[in-house]
Amino acid sequence: MNPFKYSDDNKRYHTLNYYNKHKYGFKVYKAVIEAGFTCPNIDGSKGTGGCIFCDGGSGYFTKPDLSIENQIESELERIHRKNPDAKAVAYFQANTNTYAPAEKLRELFEIPLKFNDICGISIGTRADCLPDDVINYLKDLNSRTNLTVELGLQSVHDETLKFINRGYSHDEFLKGYYKLKENNIRICLHIINGLPSETPDMMIETARQTANINPDAVKIQMLHIIKNTPLADIYSKNKFSILSVNEYIDITVRQLELLPPETVVERITGDGDKSKLIAPLWSANKIAVLGGIDKHQAELDSFQGKFFQKHMTKSAK
Repeated sequence: MNPFKYSDDNKRYHTLNYYNKHKYGFKVYKAVIEAGFTCPNIDGSKGTGGCIFCDGGSGYFTKPDLSIENQIESELERIHRKNPDAKAVAYFQANTNTYAPAEKLRELFEIPLKFNDICGISIGTRADCLPDDVINYLKDLNSRTNLTVELGLQSVHDETLKFINRGYSHDEFLKGYYKLKENNIRICLHIINGLPSETPDMMIETARQTANINPDAVKIQMLHIIKNTPLADIYSKNKFSILSVNEYIDITVRQLELLPPETVVERITGDGDKSKLIAPLWSANKIAVLGGIDKHQAELDSFQGKFFQKHMTKSAK
């Protein structure tokens, strides 16, 4: 018997599929949108070059030259070919999608609300791009749709954040995080395993501190070394150690044990553009990684939240 209660199948973690099924009652996909944003770590206000792993905005977009309306139409057409009855969350993914005045954000984020088959909005951004006027607008938007704001945590270790050229400290991240939290806005945090110089214990500590701030959702993935990024240049000169698939699986399973069982795991491995992937090549086989996580959890009788209460401590803001 599966010991994890937020599951209708063999999964021992809180999948996005389970969350959507029980929240909406129908199949939900992501409609990916490119809204033309840049990033303060690219345009010079915080830095240049972006995070060292960034591949032009951390997204793939087939028709970025189209209007947002036409992009949504194209994405819904793609989704309905898979499932005519499905609906979608409009996902503003590329770069920093709150890096503009609140008035401009209102123009952009109101557009998906016109579509009957859009049931929510997800906004990818940085924690240092949440001024009060933007928070106030997001609070209003949250009252009218199913809103999620996705923040790139990546790591809680400042030495790592400095190395990857993140552009702000973990304390600065927390300030933005709590602005959203205090306004009851759903938050999804991104974590990257395998960042250069991080040990397994450091990755576990990132999960531990993530658990302590109780996010609504997380995305976990292995670091991808992608062609034509600063990280690719670093790797070509100094082939630093990369996690094996078994190491990644073991670390991820241990991280899941620390996370609150209610936290939705929206992603547990990445599936980037295989034509650009330099390493690790095993990450291209997403099905094998997912199966490996399921198997390892079953072998260990492990499940999300197994040690959550044991490690939970009160976090200071």
